[in-house]
Amino acid sequence: MTSQTYKIAFFGSDEISLPFLNFLNDQCPFVHVSAVLTQPDRRSGRGRKMASNAIKTWAENHSISCRSPEKPSDLECDWLREQNIDLILVMAYGHILKKSFLTLAPAGCFNFHASILPKYRGASPIETAIAMGEDNTGVTLMRVVPKMDAGPIVDLESLDIEQADTGKSVRSKIADSCVPLIQRNIQNLLVRNINENPQDPVLATYCRKINKADGHLDFSAKASHLVDRIRAFRSWPGCGLLIDGQKFRIGSAKSLENNILLDVGVTQIDSDGNVMIGTGEGILILHELQRPGGKMLKSSDFLRGYEFPVGQTLESYDMAQLVIPTKE
Repeated sequence: MTSQTYKIAFFGSDEISLPFLNFLNDQCPFVHVSAVLTQPDRRSGRGRKMASNAIKTWAENHSISCRSPEKPSDLECDWLREQNIDLILVMAYGHILKKSFLTLAPAGCFNFHASILPKYRGASPIETAIAMGEDNTGVTLMRVVPKMDAGPIVDLESLDIEQADTGKSVRSKIADSCVPLIQRNIQNLLVRNINENPQDPVLATYCRKINKADGHLDFSAKASHLVDRIRAFRSWPGCGLLIDGQKFRIGSAKSLENNILLDVGVTQIDSDGNVMIGTGEGILILHELQRPGGKMLKSSDFLRGYEFPVGQTLESYDMAQLVIPTKE
């Protein structure tokens, strides 16, 4: 690189971006993250107090100019243009960008998407990949185009999804994987010396935004499928059982063959003090449970303080489809 310093604007709202932002700020003397666009402060926590997201806090701590509009407008576009931004990087911002933003920076606008595109475009690629039983995922660096996650691919970094992984642990892996990805590509992005490969639309799929109802379980499904959903949604919305109108959250679980012929939704306790539930294929073994307002406990400890309904049939709930093909 020359002695020139390039100005980068970052659009994002999630702490998943912090490792690569720290890399750019601390280890790339030829770049300056000079502007940040992020989401507005939101109410959070039990007290529902207004709080800044991790990206706004990072920008303030590094004295970087930051704006947080409800929706990016021409005002923000003009603000960035006045700063002579060379390159825009995006990750988990939550907005579809207008063409005026995509053409603002001479080096272009590029997004880090948390899947191996064209699979799992959309709002929840990390959790959906786990819930669908995938054993690998990654981060794709792609040019932003007006259509969601459909731009040409510059590079990608893949990673394994282990059986013990949850949504939280895979998010951490994704965050760390962004660092070698930007390290390999930042110089070529800035000087516009990159190869871009179009996505195959035939292979494209779309994952929707996760909602509270995705914490419900249908015990007629395979036990292994339920285990994948439980670990994917552990942080939020949390999968669980509805008993007497109350939700008991499941922390961790595994699946076994149904050698005792337990009927769908029927509960039993195994010799180790774990709750067993019959499913459409196999048995769901619950290792951790949490009652409303309580702590997450090992099932054996949980059962010491709660009379679990043994031999009863738990109610199943429809599980909405997580993935649909993308129509090009």
